[in-house]
Amino acid sequence: MTAGSERKVFWVMLLTGGFMLAEVAGGIVSGSLALLADAGHMLTDFAALALAWFAFRLGRRPADPQRSYGYHRFQVVAAYTNGISLFAIALWIVVEAVGRVFDPVEVMGPQMLVIATLGLLVNVLAFWILSRGGQGNLNVRGAAVHVLGDLLGSVGAIAAALVILWTGWMPIDPILSVVVALLILRSAWRITKEAGHILLEGTPPGIDAVAVAAALREVSGVLDVHHVHVWSLNTERPLLTLHAVVGDGIDRDGVLRDVNRTLAERFGIGHATVQLERSGCDHADQEHP
Repeated sequence: MTAGSERKVFWVMLLTGGFMLAEVAGGIVSGSLALLADAGHMLTDFAALALAWFAFRLGRRPADPQRSYGYHRFQVVAAYTNGISLFAIALWIVVEAVGRVFDPVEVMGPQMLVIATLGLLVNVLAFWILSRGGQGNLNVRGAAVHVLGDLLGSVGAIAAALVILWTGWMPIDPILSVVVALLILRSAWRITKEAGHILLEGTPPGIDAVAVAAALREVSGVLDVHHVHVWSLNTERPLLTLHAVVGDGIDRDGVLRDVNRTLAERFGIGHATVQLERSGCDHADQEHP
């Protein structure tokens, strides 16, 4: 999945960077803030996609003594950075739009419509590439949100161009730019929140530590489970540590094998550190679940 996601991000990066130059020229010629805002967004998208692509490349590097888990977490850092950049983009669009409302600028509707339509086609293709599988990868989803923001920007620019052509009402350009900015903010919040949750060692979605402990207490030979901690390197690599109390005379290797199998089959956790303890030990400071 990682190799396929990396290829998707690479091709979308090239598409975005190539059309960004055409959109900058079109925005300057037509005088459209909607086009220039979308071009500015595409510029940061190009940087964000390049960061996402680099994160995939770096993530393939093996673990070393300084980074025992390797570089997988860098994908989450890239997604978080992309989310933060979207907030900055949206703020810039709003500030520029407010300025345009009080100081209107003449917009050339026909040129704006042509460039925005071409941009929409490019963004639809890019979003289609990213949405074909890989939705579970936060890095890909962060890149997709950037592209979706571009797509919405193109739709807004087309709508503004049509209104200007039909009515000559120029304020529609900054107004629709603000609408697009608000839509971008909504998606940016979700990506940033999820990436921040991972960076803060939050429990992965769909995994309940209480349910994990309860399931493991059903394993033959396990008397109790405590100190359960679940986190993840990225959206695809959950990790777990726990202490399991085992009865006297029990096959400890068999218990460990059954515990790991339960974690893998029921919760999708393939990397677990399990400390086995004898019954009767002092667990006064133990944490539940």
